Amino acid sequence: MSRGLFITLEGLDGSGKTTQINRLAEWLKKRGKLPVVTRQPGGTATGDRIRSLVLDSRSAGLAPLAEMALMFADRAQAIAEVIEPALADGRIVLCDRFTDSTEAYQGGGRELGSQVVLDLHRLVCGNLQPDLTLLLLPSLEASLARARRRNERIAAQSGKDEGRFEQELDGFYGRVREKYKEIAAREPERVVLIEGDLSIDEVQQKIAEAVAAHLWRFACTPSA
Repeated sequence: MSRGLFITLEGLDGSGKTTQINRLAEWLKKRGKLPVVTRQPGGTATGDRIRSLVLDSRSAGLAPLAEMALMFADRAQAIAEVIEPALADGRIVLCDRFTDSTEAYQGGGRELGSQVVLDLHRLVCGNLQPDLTLLLLPSLEASLARARRRNERIAAQSGKDEGRFEQELDGFYGRVREKYKEIAAREPERVVLIEGDLSIDEVQQKIAEAVAAHLWRFACTPSA
């Protein structure tokens, strides 16, 4: 059995990743592919506990290195429990965030630098790389406004607090955005950059084109 495909979606909070990963999953299902959909942090029982700690506003005093270590602990568990078994089974894995997020948020936003992130990725994750990364970068203003509205709605509906990162100043997110663009420029064969304040349908079309081309390259052509 051939190994599956590993596709990640990346971007700022509020960039529309969750909407697009759900749409992409449906797009693949209509073409006879049943993807495994997961997220980081989260996606496993252990990961969900880490997520609640890392994203909770009450964790405001979390040191940058501790924050990064927790992200990698979550990732190692997800690789062992979800991602690698699915890839070994020939499945397509769609993951909402992966190590690019850590390089952007902790390496860029927290100013820890890229090298420590990449070194930990090799050590903790066996240097597992996505086959394709879809990077959504609408304007900073649009992303943050959407993310803050979403977190207020989630808090009102469920009582969950996942707003710790949205409390950061715009300078933090400016550094995150620039690091994402740096990653895209460094790895153009892997990363497809979808930039600008596009509609949901426009973003979905660009994603479908990128994924269709990648499936063709791997001789997994989707039906028309």
